[in-house]
Amino acid sequence: MQSISYGKDDLSSVAATIAEQADTCDIFTFTGSLGAGKTTLIGQILAQLGVKQAVTSPTFTYMQVYQAADGKTVYHFDLYRIDSLDGFIGAGFDEYLHHPNSLVFIEWPEIVMPLITRKACHVNLEYADEQSRLLRYEVCSGAKKRA
Repeated sequence: MQSISYGKDDLSSVAATIAEQADTCDIFTFTGSLGAGKTTLIGQILAQLGVKQAVTSPTFTYMQVYQAADGKTVYHFDLYRIDSLDGFIGAGFDEYLHHPNSLVFIEWPEIVMPLITRKACHVNLEYADEQSRLLRYEVCSGAKKRA
C-alpha cells in the first residue's frame, strides 16, 4: 500500500499519480470520510486523463458519464445512497463494471466490492488535519474484501 500526505497545492500531482494507474486498472474505488475530497480528487484525476467536461458529484444521479482523451468511456458512481447489492444490480449498474474500453470510478464502493473482478486501484482518503489529507492506495487483482 502506498501513502501520500498532501495539501490543496499538491492535488494535481497526487491526481497524476493515481491517473497513472489507468494504464493497468479499469476500476478505481474511493473510500474515506464524508467530505474528505473524493469527488474533488476524481475530478482532478479525470482532468489528467483528458476529460474536458466539469466533473460533478453523482450523489443524486448515482452515475455520471465522461469521455477520456484516449477514447475510453468513464463511468463515475457515487453509491452513498445505494443500500444493497441487489439495489445496484436491479438498477442495471453492474453492467457498467464490465464495459470494454472503459474506466469506472466508484465513491462509497463497499456494497459492490464482490462484483469487482477486474484489476482495481483502491484509494482511501482521510483527514490528516484541517489543511491536508492522507491518501492510501493499492492496486489489486479482482475482488478484495474491504474492512
